[in-house]
Amino acid sequence: MAAGPAVRARNVALKRAYSPAAADDGQRVLVDRLWPRGVSKAEAALDEWLKDIAPSAALRKWFGHDPARWDEFRRRYRDELKEQRPLLRELRRRAREGRITLVYGAKDEAHNEAVVLRNVILGRRGHRRSTT
Repeated sequence: MAAGPAVRARNVALKRAYSPAAADDGQRVLVDRLWPRGVSKAEAALDEWLKDIAPSAALRKWFGHDPARWDEFRRRYRDELKEQRPLLRELRRRAREGRITLVYGAKDEAHNEAVVLRNVILGRRGHRRSTT
């Protein structure tokens, strides 16, 4: 799914919606289909909400943030992302120009859609979550 010049890993950060925004976040993009509970628009400090890049409702419900389903979730979500190539190209373009932060609501920082999406943006297939 990678296209064009490589995106620098440091240009694609991950952050929970419940963590405060920071000046070095760059463009903040919510990548969940649902708005994070208890977070106001002001607190979220988002530049954009890309609902369409999030996993489908059926996939999200099936996964249920169960780490035992992580490998299969990653595979299924990557398959769904093939239908979102224009949005992926746009995120890659932004990440080549500067830092973007993929904002998500999940409690589990290692097993969520933003981790998968970051790896896809970076052209990675592995399990790594490094933010450097």
